Amino acid sequence: MVFNAAKYTAPALDKGLDILEVLSDSVRGLTLNELAKAVDRTVSEIFRMALTLQQRGYVVVDENDRYALTMKMLELSHRQQPLKSLVATASPLMRELAGRAYQSCHLTVHHDGQIIVVAQMDSPGPFSVGAKVGALGKLSDSASGNILLAFCDEAERTRMIAAQIRIGGELDIDAAQLLRQIDAARKNAFVTWPSRRIRGAIDISRPVFGITEHAIAALTVPYIERMDRPQSPGVPEVEEHVREIALRISELMCFSGHNTLQ
Repeated sequence: MVFNAAKYTAPALDKGLDILEVLSDSVRGLTLNELAKAVDRTVSEIFRMALTLQQRGYVVVDENDRYALTMKMLELSHRQQPLKSLVATASPLMRELAGRAYQSCHLTVHHDGQIIVVAQMDSPGPFSVGAKVGALGKLSDSASGNILLAFCDEAERTRMIAAQIRIGGELDIDAAQLLRQIDAARKNAFVTWPSRRIRGAIDISRPVFGITEHAIAALTVPYIERMDRPQSPGVPEVEEHVREIALRISELMCFSGHNTLQ
Protein backbone atom coordinates (compact mmCIF):
# COMPACT_ATOMS: atom_id res chain seq x y z
CA MET A 1 0.00 0.00 0.00
CA VAL A 2 1.37 3.42 -0.99
CA PHE A 3 0.70 6.35 1.34
CA ASN A 4 0.37 9.93 0.17
CA ALA A 5 2.95 11.77 2.27
CA ALA A 6 1.18 15.09 1.75
CA LYS A 7 -2.16 13.65 2.94
CA TYR A 8 -0.91 11.87 6.06
CA THR A 9 0.69 14.62 8.10
CA ALA A 10 1.18 15.22 11.83
CA PRO A 11 1.04 19.00 12.42
CA ALA A 12 1.78 18.70 16.14
CA LEU A 13 4.88 16.62 15.45
CA ASP A 14 6.00 19.11 12.80
CA LYS A 15 5.62 21.88 15.36
CA GLY A 16 7.72 20.04 17.94
CA LEU A 17 10.44 19.18 15.43
CA ASP A 18 10.55 22.80 14.22
CA ILE A 19 11.15 23.93 17.81
CA LEU A 20 13.93 21.39 18.38
CA GLU A 21 15.67 22.25 15.09
CA VAL A 22 15.58 26.00 15.76
CA LEU A 23 16.91 25.55 19.30
CA SER A 24 19.73 23.33 18.01
CA ASP A 25 21.10 26.37 16.14
CA SER A 26 20.80 28.73 19.12
CA VAL A 27 23.81 29.37 21.35
CA ARG A 28 22.10 31.46 24.06
CA GLY A 29 18.64 29.95 23.85
CA LEU A 30 15.44 31.74 22.80
CA THR A 31 12.53 33.33 24.63
CA LEU A 32 9.06 32.07 23.76
CA ASN A 33 8.47 35.15 21.60
CA GLU A 34 11.77 34.66 19.76
CA LEU A 35 11.03 30.97 19.34
CA ALA A 36 7.56 31.68 17.93
CA LYS A 37 9.01 34.14 15.43
CA ALA A 38 11.74 31.69 14.40
CA VAL A 39 9.23 28.91 13.61
CA ASP A 40 6.77 31.37 12.02
CA ARG A 41 3.98 30.70 14.52
CA THR A 42 2.24 32.57 17.30
CA VAL A 43 3.16 32.16 20.96
CA SER A 44 -0.20 30.54 21.66
CA GLU A 45 0.45 27.99 18.89
CA ILE A 46 3.73 26.79 20.36
CA PHE A 47 3.19 27.30 24.10
CA ARG A 48 1.76 23.84 24.86
CA MET A 49 4.33 22.11 22.68
CA ALA A 50 7.20 24.00 24.34
CA LEU A 51 5.78 23.08 27.75
CA THR A 52 5.51 19.40 26.76
CA LEU A 53 9.10 19.36 25.48
CA GLN A 54 10.20 20.89 28.79
CA GLN A 55 8.25 18.32 30.81
CA ARG A 56 9.73 15.47 28.75
CA GLY A 57 13.26 16.77 29.33
CA TYR A 58 14.11 17.86 25.78
CA VAL A 59 14.33 21.56 26.60
CA VAL A 60 15.08 23.59 29.70
CA VAL A 61 14.04 27.13 30.64
CA ASP A 62 16.54 29.36 32.45
CA GLU A 63 15.95 32.21 34.90
CA ASN A 64 15.57 34.62 31.97
CA ASP A 65 12.80 32.50 30.43
CA ARG A 66 15.05 31.41 27.57
CA TYR A 67 14.49 27.95 26.14
CA ALA A 68 17.49 25.76 25.28
CA LEU A 69 18.05 22.14 24.34
CA THR A 70 19.13 19.63 26.96
CA MET A 71 21.43 16.70 26.19
CA LYS A 72 18.51 14.28 25.89
CA MET A 73 18.66 14.10 22.08
CA LEU A 74 22.34 13.19 22.31
CA GLU A 75 21.57 10.63 25.02
CA LEU A 76 18.95 9.03 22.78
CA SER A 77 21.36 8.86 19.85
CA HIS A 78 23.89 7.09 22.07
CA ARG A 79 21.32 4.37 22.79
CA GLN A 80 21.46 3.40 19.12
CA GLN A 81 23.30 0.10 19.22
CA PRO A 82 26.03 0.69 16.56
CA LEU A 83 27.00 4.06 18.04
CA LYS A 84 26.72 2.77 21.59
CA SER A 85 29.00 -0.13 20.69
CA LEU A 86 31.52 2.18 19.00
CA VAL A 87 31.73 4.56 21.96
CA ALA A 88 31.92 1.72 24.48
CA THR A 89 34.69 0.02 22.48
CA ALA A 90 36.69 3.17 21.80
CA SER A 91 36.52 4.88 25.20
CA PRO A 92 39.09 2.75 27.11
CA LEU A 93 41.55 2.97 24.22
CA MET A 94 40.99 6.71 23.87
CA ARG A 95 41.81 7.04 27.56
CA GLU A 96 45.03 5.13 26.91
CA LEU A 97 45.81 7.41 23.96
CA ALA A 98 45.27 10.56 26.03
CA GLY A 99 47.64 9.22 28.68
CA ARG A 100 50.36 8.20 26.25
CA ALA A 101 50.18 11.32 24.09
CA TYR A 102 49.55 13.68 27.02
CA GLN A 103 46.89 15.26 24.81
CA SER A 104 43.12 15.27 24.59
CA CYS A 105 41.46 13.21 21.85
CA HIS A 106 38.01 12.85 20.38
CA LEU A 107 35.99 10.57 18.14
CA THR A 108 33.72 11.95 15.41
CA VAL A 109 31.14 10.45 13.07
CA HIS A 110 29.23 11.80 10.09
CA HIS A 111 25.60 12.68 10.66
CA ASP A 112 23.20 14.56 8.40
CA GLY A 113 25.72 16.72 6.56
CA GLN A 114 27.92 17.43 9.58
CA ILE A 115 30.46 15.78 11.81
CA ILE A 116 29.56 15.29 15.46
CA VAL A 117 31.82 14.49 18.40
CA VAL A 118 30.51 11.31 20.07
CA ALA A 119 33.33 10.66 22.55
CA GLN A 120 36.14 12.72 24.09
CA MET A 121 38.97 12.22 26.56
CA ASP A 122 40.83 15.02 28.33
CA SER A 123 44.59 15.26 28.57
CA PRO A 124 45.83 13.85 31.90
CA GLY A 125 47.62 17.13 32.61
CA PRO A 126 46.37 20.04 34.74
CA PHE A 127 44.59 21.59 31.76
CA SER A 128 43.17 20.30 28.51
CA VAL A 129 42.04 21.69 25.15
CA GLY A 130 39.52 19.52 23.37
CA ALA A 131 36.22 19.23 21.55
CA LYS A 132 33.03 18.79 23.56
CA VAL A 133 30.81 15.74 23.08
CA GLY A 134 27.96 16.86 20.86
CA ALA A 135 30.02 19.55 19.12
CA LEU A 136 29.29 19.89 15.41
CA GLY A 137 31.70 20.65 12.59
CA LYS A 138 31.92 20.84 8.82
CA LEU A 139 33.28 17.99 6.76
CA SER A 140 35.38 19.93 4.27
CA ASP A 141 37.53 22.09 6.57
CA SER A 142 38.18 19.66 9.44
CA ALA A 143 40.78 16.91 9.70
CA SER A 144 38.24 14.36 10.91
CA GLY A 145 35.77 15.37 8.19
CA ASN A 146 38.40 14.86 5.51
CA ILE A 147 39.17 11.42 6.92
CA LEU A 148 35.50 10.45 6.76
CA LEU A 149 35.24 11.75 3.19
CA ALA A 150 38.42 9.94 2.14
CA PHE A 151 37.32 6.51 3.33
CA CYS A 152 33.88 6.03 1.83
CA ASP A 153 32.67 5.10 -1.65
CA GLU A 154 32.34 7.78 -4.31
CA ALA A 155 28.54 7.87 -4.30
CA GLU A 156 28.40 8.29 -0.53
CA ARG A 157 31.12 10.97 -0.68
CA THR A 158 29.11 12.92 -3.24
CA ARG A 159 26.00 12.74 -1.04
CA MET A 160 27.95 13.80 2.05
CA ILE A 161 29.47 16.83 0.33
CA ALA A 162 26.13 17.87 -1.19
CA ALA A 163 24.44 17.63 2.22
CA GLN A 164 27.01 19.76 4.08
CA ILE A 165 25.54 22.29 6.49
CA ARG A 166 27.23 25.55 7.43
CA ILE A 167 28.04 25.62 11.15
CA GLY A 168 29.50 29.11 11.41
CA GLY A 169 33.15 30.14 11.45
CA GLU A 170 34.28 27.44 9.05
CA LEU A 171 36.57 28.07 6.10
CA ASP A 172 35.24 27.95 2.55
CA ILE A 173 37.07 25.21 0.65
CA ASP A 174 36.65 25.12 -3.12
CA ALA A 175 35.90 21.82 -4.83
CA ALA A 176 39.37 21.38 -6.35
CA GLN A 177 41.14 21.96 -3.04
CA LEU A 178 38.75 19.61 -1.23
CA LEU A 179 39.46 16.84 -3.73
CA ARG A 180 43.21 17.33 -3.26
CA GLN A 181 42.78 17.13 0.52
CA ILE A 182 40.67 13.97 0.26
CA ASP A 183 43.13 12.31 -2.14
CA ALA A 184 46.04 13.06 0.22
CA ALA A 185 44.11 11.74 3.23
CA ARG A 186 43.25 8.52 1.40
CA LYS A 187 46.82 8.04 0.12
CA ASN A 188 48.43 8.64 3.53
CA ALA A 189 45.62 7.11 5.63
CA PHE A 190 45.88 10.08 7.97
CA VAL A 191 45.57 13.86 8.16
CA THR A 192 48.02 16.06 10.05
CA TRP A 193 47.61 19.77 9.52
CA PRO A 194 47.43 23.09 11.43
CA SER A 195 44.10 23.35 13.20
CA ARG A 196 41.53 25.52 11.48
CA ARG A 197 39.89 26.20 14.83
CA ILE A 198 42.71 26.80 17.35
CA ARG A 199 45.78 28.85 16.45
CA GLY A 200 48.95 26.90 17.19
CA ALA A 201 47.23 23.51 17.47
CA ILE A 202 47.90 20.66 15.04
CA ASP A 203 45.08 18.25 14.23
CA ILE A 204 46.16 14.62 13.88
CA SER A 205 43.40 12.33 12.60
CA ARG A 206 43.09 8.68 11.58
CA PRO A 207 40.16 6.58 10.32
CA VAL A 208 38.38 3.96 12.39
CA PHE A 209 36.83 1.12 10.40
CA GLY A 210 34.02 -1.34 11.01
CA ILE A 211 33.51 -4.51 9.00
CA THR A 212 34.40 -2.83 5.68
CA GLU A 213 37.09 -0.50 4.39
CA HIS A 214 34.76 2.47 4.86
CA ALA A 215 35.48 4.66 7.89
CA ILE A 216 32.82 4.61 10.58
CA ALA A 217 34.57 7.31 12.63
CA ALA A 218 37.66 9.49 12.84
CA LEU A 219 39.99 9.51 15.83
CA THR A 220 41.61 12.91 16.30
CA VAL A 221 44.15 14.56 18.61
CA PRO A 222 44.23 18.38 18.62
CA TYR A 223 47.94 18.52 19.44
CA ILE A 224 49.10 21.39 21.67
CA GLU A 225 52.83 21.84 22.32
CA ARG A 226 53.45 21.92 26.07
CA MET A 227 56.03 24.58 27.00
CA ASP A 228 55.94 23.44 30.63
CA ARG A 229 56.49 19.79 29.73
CA PRO A 230 59.28 19.55 27.13
CA GLN A 231 59.50 15.78 27.60
CA SER A 232 55.95 15.31 26.25
CA PRO A 233 55.64 13.36 22.99
CA GLY A 234 56.12 15.38 19.81
CA VAL A 235 53.96 15.29 16.69
CA PRO A 236 55.63 12.22 15.06
CA GLU A 237 55.25 10.18 18.25
CA VAL A 238 51.64 11.25 18.73
CA GLU A 239 50.91 10.36 15.10
CA GLU A 240 52.15 6.84 15.82
CA HIS A 241 50.02 6.61 18.98
CA VAL A 242 46.91 7.72 17.05
CA ARG A 243 47.67 5.21 14.27
CA GLU A 244 48.04 2.35 16.75
CA ILE A 245 44.92 3.19 18.76
CA ALA A 246 42.79 3.70 15.62
CA LEU A 247 43.93 0.30 14.36
CA ARG A 248 43.13 -1.38 17.69
CA ILE A 249 39.66 0.17 17.79
CA SER A 250 39.11 -0.97 14.19
CA GLU A 251 40.19 -4.51 15.05
CA LEU A 252 37.71 -4.59 17.92
CA MET A 253 35.01 -3.30 15.57
CA CYS A 254 35.76 -6.34 13.35
CA PHE A 255 37.89 -4.71 10.63
CA SER A 256 40.51 -7.01 9.13
CA GLY A 257 42.10 -4.92 6.34
CA HIS A 258 45.13 -3.88 8.39
CA ASN A 259 47.11 -2.65 5.40
CA THR A 260 44.86 0.40 5.08
CA LEU A 261 46.04 1.74 8.41
CA GLN A 262 49.73 0.89 8.22
